[in-house]
Amino acid sequence: MITVPVMSTKGGVGKSTTAANLGAFCADAGKRVLLIDLDAQPTLSSYYRLEYEAPGGIYELVGANDTRMDNIVSKTSIANLDIVISNDSKGQLDSLLLNAADGRIRLLNLLPTFKPHYDLILIDTKGSRCITLEMALLAADRAVSPIVAEILAAREFRRGTLELWGELQTYTHLGLKLPQIKLFINRAELVSSDSRLITDSLRRQFADDPMVQVQDTVIPHIASYRKAAMLEMPAHRFETKRPAGRKAPACFDTMRALSAELFPEWKSCLEALNPKDLPEPPSNGEEAS
Repeated sequence: MITVPVMSTKGGVGKSTTAANLGAFCADAGKRVLLIDLDAQPTLSSYYRLEYEAPGGIYELVGANDTRMDNIVSKTSIANLDIVISNDSKGQLDSLLLNAADGRIRLLNLLPTFKPHYDLILIDTKGSRCITLEMALLAADRAVSPIVAEILAAREFRRGTLELWGELQTYTHLGLKLPQIKLFINRAELVSSDSRLITDSLRRQFADDPMVQVQDTVIPHIASYRKAAMLEMPAHRFETKRPAGRKAPACFDTMRALSAELFPEWKSCLEALNPKDLPEPPSNGEEAS
């Protein structure tokens, strides 16, 4: 089982969309995936229609150490894709964990319960420094961090995320290992020179950094991802072919490339997924663009 938080200390970079689309692509490729929504603003929890909504969620899992599957795990409309929804609207978990002796390592201790049931756990986190983010990182095998190709976002990554990594280094003395950050450019304007300059700068800066790996795959800024979310669909199901006249690749091709890059141990399985094997998308009267 691989545990991966999707994280950034800056909000609005597309963490929930990333977790939802990565999780759905891996599920369609045959992997058993559990989404965990640690964000008090539960975007991920409402991304896909639920076939079964459990009575509990993240508060029961983390706040009460409840690992009963039928009580905390909801079933989405996508086969192989389950979710622990966010039900901490008042943000009580932060206070609870700050006052608990095992606060920052609680998730690390709870997740082994899910190992027989899932191949991948994707955790959506808050877009700010907080104890729940630290808890997710200390439970992780690797971390995924989307970043938009803007100078302020790049500065925030250096100031916020990398400073956080430095502070968490103290936990390595307890035998814990910090995950490598898999950084990728999200919502890139493919025709923008500024976007290309920032992307190239990030790749140069972290070329030899063992803790940060900049991915080759870039998620373009196109409307298809937003339209897919409105239809409660994964982007790769919504757009399997590139529309005529558009430079950006189809969502299916982009998500397949990113998934294979992030999870190289499953590369052959992920790359074998064929659009013909996917459910037919509903007609919405619009052409993807």
